[in-house]
Amino acid sequence: MDTTPITRRTGPTRRRMLGAALALGAVAPLGLAHTAPAAPASAGTVPSRGTGSPARLTLPAPTGPFPVGMVPLHLRDESRLDPNARPGKFRELMATVWYPARAADADAYPLAPWMTEGALKAFLDDVGFPLPPALAPLTAGRQNAPVHRTGRPLPVVLYSHGAGSHRADHTIMVQELASHGFAVVTVDHTHDGTTEFPDGTVVTRDAAAPGLYPKDYAADLLFLLERVVDLANGRNPDADGRALPAGLLGGLDARNVGVSGWSKGGTAAALAMVADRRIRAGLAMDGPMESNPAPTTDIDRPFMMMTAAFTRAASPYVETFWRHLRGPRLDIQATGAVHTSYGDNMTLVPQAGRLLGMTEQRIQAQVGTLDPDRGVLIQQAYPRAFFDRHLRDRHCGHLLDGPSRAFPEVVFHP
Repeated sequence: MDTTPITRRTGPTRRRMLGAALALGAVAPLGLAHTAPAAPASAGTVPSRGTGSPARLTLPAPTGPFPVGMVPLHLRDESRLDPNARPGKFRELMATVWYPARAADADAYPLAPWMTEGALKAFLDDVGFPLPPALAPLTAGRQNAPVHRTGRPLPVVLYSHGAGSHRADHTIMVQELASHGFAVVTVDHTHDGTTEFPDGTVVTRDAAAPGLYPKDYAADLLFLLERVVDLANGRNPDADGRALPAGLLGGLDARNVGVSGWSKGGTAAALAMVADRRIRAGLAMDGPMESNPAPTTDIDRPFMMMTAAFTRAASPYVETFWRHLRGPRLDIQATGAVHTSYGDNMTLVPQAGRLLGMTEQRIQAQVGTLDPDRGVLIQQAYPRAFFDRHLRDRHCGHLLDGPSRAFPEVVFHP
């Protein structure tokens, strides 16, 4: 991997918000998130379990019947030069495929970390605090575990992160989908977030080189779709030729693909749907829908918006996009959610804050007034119901049909 070292932009990105919470020394397991607040830790102090060993942040377990497997991919797009890299270098990306794993074998494979060690170190350095990487959460994903095969290929959901973030940012949602039988392919948009390549090269956000726009994110997603086609047809797209988990080649359904994204990634999801009709359904989590070109072409396939800050009432771009949705469409909003509520922040920031004695006001400034446990359930339930309906033709209850007693916080905007 050969890329240009970069400088870092400033600004209140999701990555920076979470890093700020982590930088306080927050290391609480999820189960302690609602205990009485502890006294604030002194600067640089890492709380422990009482045994001298620091505690580890945790993510909620997925609810599906399958264990979860995952495998990273190093991808090279030889159709595009990368203006942010050294001259003449093609665009290179890191992606991860998440999938239902074979239950009989899954426990023999190690749990994957939330981020790789080098990427996490850069993440924490970006916020000015060298928190030990060992304190970061583990995921439910078993690295390289064999794929659970049923005779039918797995429907696929592509995922695009927000500006300055990383592909682990919505692990709660991603591993939830995988545990219910989807393959989810996440991608780092190189030079607009934090990513680590197999040779140890770490790339962060570039302030000096040309920026990435939603259309660049969308181009990454369309390239990712072609790699799904490769996998479906039994071809290994990994640039280094690394072995893939048993059952992955030929195990994906390239005719049954959806796309999802948060913030800028949500806008990119819409642009990708406009560009490629093979994408059957789209989900934007608080996408601004502002880009050049704007996503103003009619979309006749299902699309769901989960809004918070970028609502139709607040943004003419979102309202214009909504008017161009000609297929089944949904606009839902979790009461009390803010822009950073949808994603892993919803559980990681409160864990940190409550153990460190942060006030509820400080926590809510980052994740909103929506109860964190409820926020986790919402981001597990609604994306799964949406993709179940539109990629598998499964109508599991009436969650998408209107207000639900199970989720009174979720408002449907007609």
